Amino acid sequence: MRTLRTLALSWVALSCAVSARAQTSSPVLHPRVVVVAYFEVGNDTGDRPGELQYWVERDHLTRSISVRGMSRPVRANAAGTEIAVAVGPGNINPAVNLMALGADPRFDLRQSHWLINGIAGISPADGTIGSAVWTDFIINGDLAKEIDPREAPTSWPDGFLSLDASTQSDPKPSSPWEDDVRTWQQRFGTAAHANRRGNVIRMNSTLLQWAYKLTRDTPLPETTEMKALRLSYGDAPGVASGPHVFVGANLATEIFWHGAKMDAWAHRWVTYETDDVAHFGTTAENDTGAMLALQSLTAQGKADWDRALLLRTASNFDQPPPGLTAAENLETEKHGSYAAYLPALEAAYAVGHRVVEQWIKP
Repeated sequence: MRTLRTLALSWVALSCAVSARAQTSSPVLHPRVVVVAYFEVGNDTGDRPGELQYWVERDHLTRSISVRGMSRPVRANAAGTEIAVAVGPGNINPAVNLMALGADPRFDLRQSHWLINGIAGISPADGTIGSAVWTDFIINGDLAKEIDPREAPTSWPDGFLSLDASTQSDPKPSSPWEDDVRTWQQRFGTAAHANRRGNVIRMNSTLLQWAYKLTRDTPLPETTEMKALRLSYGDAPGVASGPHVFVGANLATEIFWHGAKMDAWAHRWVTYETDDVAHFGTTAENDTGAMLALQSLTAQGKADWDRALLLRTASNFDQPPPGLTAAENLETEKHGSYAAYLPALEAAYAVGHRVVEQWIKP
């Protein structure tokens, strides 16, 4: 029995060695662009699309490359100049998937540009569905203390407070984990930067402004259904006009929250955590994990997070229109069937591909 077990273990070791050797001996791809999406509904092509499918179909990413540790295969064009990955859901999966990608010797990502894109919720105070939002700051809303608002002091607008605080009434505490964002421009210039805790991340602002100026005139269509829903929010400032391109912060939480009270918290939390530098733009669940993975790969000399952009396109409002409760609204706005689900996917490609076209040039 011991002999059989030894043979079996030797066979496993040999198989692993052959697999590793095969990966190492494969031609190394040097993609100019990595498109990062977070979910796909079914197949990568030919069915109801998720965030990856339009990129695969329209950019002819016909090659499928399995990578150990990744949830889905990497898609690549024939030349290997563009690859695309779906790495969600949540905040943890993107980090795990991108670290696996960076560890695969078949990909040299040191000079790659990164377009991270996905759908998101938007506040009627700031914009409307179908809009495209270039992200300047990412704030992880999960790294906080929380008291159930039914038990919180009546003077508190919500139940959230900083991990470094004991009460909401105190000013933002001085902490080595969360330094003053107002000093970042002077200390770090326009480069990508994250605080030590990793719950506030600033994208490279020079690259961001370049992308915004390049794409701000991109026409974003509005269906009859989308317009009717937009107008149902009355005089909210963000719905005065149709979809457009703008810049805003993304609040990343693992919880899909909804409602006017949570929207008020989101605005307060983004302002609070960024020392009044950033303004809430969209809500999603993935981006701190993705960017912290790129930061780690950059520290290892395997990537450059200063070459990354984050684009969020609005598929749904983060609160109900007047006359509906938050619970009633969730019954009608379900994942995958939002009023602007497909238009948001179209907006991500229409806006994002203008950037990719520039990056892909020799």
